[in-house]
Amino acid sequence: MSQDLPKMRTRILRVPEKNLGRFREDVSHERLRSWEVSSNPSSSIEILREAAEYLKTKDTPVAFPTETVYGLGADATRSAAVRGIYAVKRRPADNPLIIHISDLDMLRQVLVPDNTPNGATNGRTCSGHDQIPEIYKPLIERFWPGPLTILLPNPTPSKLAPEVTAGLKTFGARMPNSPLALSLIKLTGVPLAAPSANASTKPSPTLAEHVLDDLDGRIELILDGGPCHVGVESTVVDGLCDPPLILRPGGVSIDELRSCAGWENVEKGYKDQSETGKAVPRAPGMKYKHYSPKAKVVLYESTFPAAKDGIQADDLQRFMQDRQSQQEPGSEGQILQIGIIRTRYWKPAAGLRCGDFKKRETVKTGASNESQETAELNVAEADLYDTTNGASIGKLMDISIGEDARSIAHGLFSALRELDRRGADIIFVEGTVDDEDIGAAVMNRLRKAASQIRS
Repeated sequence: MSQDLPKMRTRILRVPEKNLGRFREDVSHERLRSWEVSSNPSSSIEILREAAEYLKTKDTPVAFPTETVYGLGADATRSAAVRGIYAVKRRPADNPLIIHISDLDMLRQVLVPDNTPNGATNGRTCSGHDQIPEIYKPLIERFWPGPLTILLPNPTPSKLAPEVTAGLKTFGARMPNSPLALSLIKLTGVPLAAPSANASTKPSPTLAEHVLDDLDGRIELILDGGPCHVGVESTVVDGLCDPPLILRPGGVSIDELRSCAGWENVEKGYKDQSETGKAVPRAPGMKYKHYSPKAKVVLYESTFPAAKDGIQADDLQRFMQDRQSQQEPGSEGQILQIGIIRTRYWKPAAGLRCGDFKKRETVKTGASNESQETAELNVAEADLYDTTNGASIGKLMDISIGEDARSIAHGLFSALRELDRRGADIIFVEGTVDDEDIGAAVMNRLRKAASQIRS
């Protein structure tokens, strides 16, 4: 499909996530069997009905919020609609997509072959065997709805468009912890293929405004449900192999997985740098450079002893020399702009020489918790000085995104986007502890964003 899409008028529609629906009580006592959209009339429900009808009839995706990041959704059963995602994001076609479901009834429908008689499409075999693999049931019970994607066998023939799986014999599915997303999917009546709603390789969006920054004019509808409270994408797991594997770290940690029956020996099955080669990635985020801003990113690992107190002067000098050698005629007067993202130990300015912080601004970022309280980034600016002679050489922009892994996850993508928006030439990032909590997901994203890693 051509990457030159016709220019569209992009609308942001505010949808408060109140009283949109609930899981229906069922005689089988299966908690997540069926999501029920509220029958009470409201402007939010009407907007969701409009968006659902759009998804049924159009081939252009719709952006909507989940608890992790904003997704770019399309009917997962129609090839033309799924190809629309790849075109809008400029995403490689061999990068599989995750489908989002509203309830277990919908998941079971996808797990049976497309030619199954109508009377036998409840996701169970003639003998009553459940098509959902037993290995996943402890995870579904504990983590769904939530930031966990499970890898499942794709039946033949499949109800899913082939573009969803990128030729693989499996597909990834998750149930988002968002009444807005669940209601939209239910009203559409089919699973939604939905990667993050950003241009491919750019930082993932945690606000509707982030989606607009990347996709303005390329899509028509953005559903604004407020900020996302997790801030990094879902964990992707494969329970079809022994031992089970984590294919992508995310909002559920390895320790949390190991506390579930059958998952005590789950292992890491991903690389932190983007994988290379011709093989199709088994899950999104495994093969290509992801989450990267326009600026050069230098990541300091927490294990790098020389950088405990901040940025190495040699790194800044090397960048300045490279920048000067690559400048085109007439651009010599452009001001140097340095971005800093701090976490646990770096002090303001991270050891660089600068003047007083004369300009401080607060910008909105993802939600700080599930109650959707808005978290904020504090951006401080100061004149940057040469470390040897004290001459003014540019501007420094400093952001602290917190000390604990959850706070860092909330603020990471927003901080990268904010420094990009302000025109940073280079961004120095203080890494966090790469433990088996959400810190693993944070560092995985940072390593994929980094142009250089100091370790």
